[in-house]
Amino acid sequence: MIIRPYQLSDLPALHVINQAGVPGVGDETVEGLGKWLGLSHALVATDDADQPLGFITLLPPGTLDYTSANLRWLEAWGDDFIYVDRIAIAETARGQGIGDALYRAAFDAYAGKTPFITCEVNLRPPNPGSLRFHARLGFTEIGRRSYADDTKEVVYLARPLA
Repeated sequence: MIIRPYQLSDLPALHVINQAGVPGVGDETVEGLGKWLGLSHALVATDDADQPLGFITLLPPGTLDYTSANLRWLEAWGDDFIYVDRIAIAETARGQGIGDALYRAAFDAYAGKTPFITCEVNLRPPNPGSLRFHARLGFTEIGRRSYADDTKEVVYLARPLA
């Protein structure tokens, strides 16, 4: 497996991967996902034939063009972190350590540059697999937020970067 920066030619494959991960990740049009990928530091895991297997998007606080209530919540929490907006793995590639590899690449990219990496995970609708995954990587809860007339809820997580 290779982890490299996002390229515009990845967009169609990453859109398919993203949509297969809904509701664990947000539902997006191709154009919408392209916009978010363009605003972020996106890393893509590929196979030896350069076919995308998964991706992670990372945003710093103050990215005002990214209209995310989750990023705004985290900005109220602190101002020195990198935010994982989404991580998504192709259905056929799940369980192969790709999520770990993408996070390790993000940890390496930001170690010494910012003290924390942050994310949010759905509690409603529940995403217990993601909660276990993030706990295993050393993330801990820093807060929660309910929205959509209290029908949805997320937990905010942070992990120190050494």
